Amino acid sequence: MTVTRFAPSPTGRLHLGHAYSAVVGRAAGDQLRLRIEDLDQTRSRPEFVAGIEEDLRWLGFSWDGEVLVQSERGAVYAAALERLRQDGLVYPCFCTRADIAAALAAPHGLAAHYPGTCRGLADDPAQRAVTPHSWRLDSAKAIERVGLPSWREGEATFTASRDDIGDEILARKDAPAAYHLACVVDDAESGVTLVVRGVDLRSSTPVQRLLQTLLGLPEPAYLHHALVTHADGRRLAKRDLAPTLAALREDGVDGPALARDLATGLLPSGFRLGDA
Repeated sequence: MTVTRFAPSPTGRLHLGHAYSAVVGRAAGDQLRLRIEDLDQTRSRPEFVAGIEEDLRWLGFSWDGEVLVQSERGAVYAAALERLRQDGLVYPCFCTRADIAAALAAPHGLAAHYPGTCRGLADDPAQRAVTPHSWRLDSAKAIERVGLPSWREGEATFTASRDDIGDEILARKDAPAAYHLACVVDDAESGVTLVVRGVDLRSSTPVQRLLQTLLGLPEPAYLHHALVTHADGRRLAKRDLAPTLAALREDGVDGPALARDLATGLLPSGFRLGDA
């Protein structure tokens, strides 16, 4: 049995790109789980959670099992982080966002990953008394421990390069987990066997596969689909006020008919599928 998931963030109303991702995920699996990725409590809103469920029902969708809500799972994430900490695979990072931005824009050119400023800091009692801004994966130790990760996408198997994986943030002082850690823990909890998401998230796959191996979690397969864009190629984004499903509904669009069209790659006028 193939289990997929749809995992939106409740930071705004769903738009056509979300609908396409949900349609692709529903079509690719025997069961579809719904996950609410609301770890960013400064931007998440209860009304947007209700809006997600309303929009999916308007499309004619149902989901299998209970809705998984990330903000309710802090203890589960903390346990996963502690396991990695006990294995010596994470380290505290005291860099602020400004520090990190400056390091990534160093004179030698824009860096792809955090340069490990806080990795291997000497044991300083004064520093230990300060709450770190975040906890980071020690990617070099992790890769030395289990090797470079591989994953399946369709009939192909890919193997990450060392440059694909940095010392990613796994938790912040104001959040029990960051995206990568929460994602792999939740996919395992929901029994997801096929991760369906946009091609813009393909770069997340190497570090997530590494975390799955380190934590002994099941290995899903992956499907990264093309993104819905405006006809001129501009990406849809909440911050750019992309047309919402709620607005389409108010305009009299038939939800199930829209879902059927999306399943065949037929988009409303003014939109197209970008390159996968």
